[in-house]
Amino acid sequence: MKLNWFGNKQNHMLLKLVVAILLMGFAFRLVFFRSTTVSPILEQTPIARKSVVPNPNPSPNPNPNPKTVSPILEETNISQKSVVPIPIPIPIPNPNPNPNPNPPPPVHVQVQGNEDQVPPKENFEEKCDLLTGDWIPNPSGPTYTNQSCSLIESHQNCIDNGRPDTGYLYWRWNPRDCALPPFDPERFLEMMRNKTWALIGDSISRNHVQSLLCMLSQVEQAVQVYHDEDYRSKRWQFPSYNFSISVIWSPFLVKADIFEDFNGVSTSEVELYLDKLDKKWTDQYQNLDYMIISSGKWFLKTAIYHENDTVLGCHYCPKRNLTELGFDFAYRKSLRFVLDFIVSSNHKGLIFFRTSTPDHFENGEWSNGGNCLRKSPVKEGEMELKDLNRILRKVELEEFEKAALKASENGVNLKLLDLTMLSLLRPDGHPGPYREFYPYAKDKNATVQNDCLHWCLPGPIDYWNDVIMEMVVNG
Repeated sequence: MKLNWFGNKQNHMLLKLVVAILLMGFAFRLVFFRSTTVSPILEQTPIARKSVVPNPNPSPNPNPNPKTVSPILEETNISQKSVVPIPIPIPIPNPNPNPNPNPPPPVHVQVQGNEDQVPPKENFEEKCDLLTGDWIPNPSGPTYTNQSCSLIESHQNCIDNGRPDTGYLYWRWNPRDCALPPFDPERFLEMMRNKTWALIGDSISRNHVQSLLCMLSQVEQAVQVYHDEDYRSKRWQFPSYNFSISVIWSPFLVKADIFEDFNGVSTSEVELYLDKLDKKWTDQYQNLDYMIISSGKWFLKTAIYHENDTVLGCHYCPKRNLTELGFDFAYRKSLRFVLDFIVSSNHKGLIFFRTSTPDHFENGEWSNGGNCLRKSPVKEGEMELKDLNRILRKVELEEFEKAALKASENGVNLKLLDLTMLSLLRPDGHPGPYREFYPYAKDKNATVQNDCLHWCLPGPIDYWNDVIMEMVVNG
């Protein structure tokens, strides 16, 4: 009996062991099976992968059907270049995932065409337009004063002549699309070592050369080494740099007999020779490294026109029995002759052709009581060129365009210095009545000649030099 009971007991234990093993195997398989399957709900949910940082500023129009990264791709060596990880709203693949475990938030970009294609150079470098801009406040003011520069002529020395307002001194020219460095007199002089400059034209050129000399005098005082009989043409030297600057009086650029005093009072018509260049500048031309050539305003004066030793006609000569040809006829013919000479000259320096600058006479003109009483710059569109200035400018731009093509073919470095519109915005920068010393000292109601053509020094004309230096340095 004991033996049978013992045998039965062993059979029961064996049976329990088998059942336990079977239960454990079933449980193990159940756990393993669940760990390797993904819930259908999870498969339909766009889960952000661990290596992707969501965009903290999502697009206002996100993709309604973003793609997800397949688990298979994560567990194999298949390239992910064709996969767009969510939720980054970039319509192209990312071929180089950021290995940084804390990458920066993705950037929304728009790419056209092949992402590996380098955009053309023109997309990165746009030519700077120095001459389109605005006059903006400049609290630091001018770099020189009428006290620090002794080269300012009396008609442009507005402060010394008693102009009471000074707001016109605190503006600077600011191109809209690029930075314009201020004129650097020391660098300019270093660049011009052993060089020669000349400003060729009328009294605006003389006005301009004073501005340039005053700015350079911060480094070294210029020494005057020449003047003509009327003190209209002059030359200065900077001894430490062996650098010279001249102003050459040639208001028409072609030969002219002028019967006019320093205040513009004429005793006879100008005799203008349209086919003969003025030797005052052509005799020095090949010895000059840099030139700024300009004309314009003097062609508005009464004149008799000559060509081939014959009188062709005139401009505004009612007392003469001559054909009225108009100032634009003479200006175009003269300017074309001058520019043809330049582009055919084989000159190896740099030549600027400066456009004529506008006057700002209001309520009249120079000869009939015109004045310029404004105290601040104007914005673009607030002031238009006068008809006469518009005609001059049209001739200048058309003739320069023709000449520039020939200059390029002949290797002559001819550049346009178009300062007309920049200057138009500064009606406040002229001497007005303060071309004379304290004009109202004896009579506050005195009738005074106003100058609304030339520029106070210091004044807006100083910023022409910023533009010129940038064109010289960077082309």
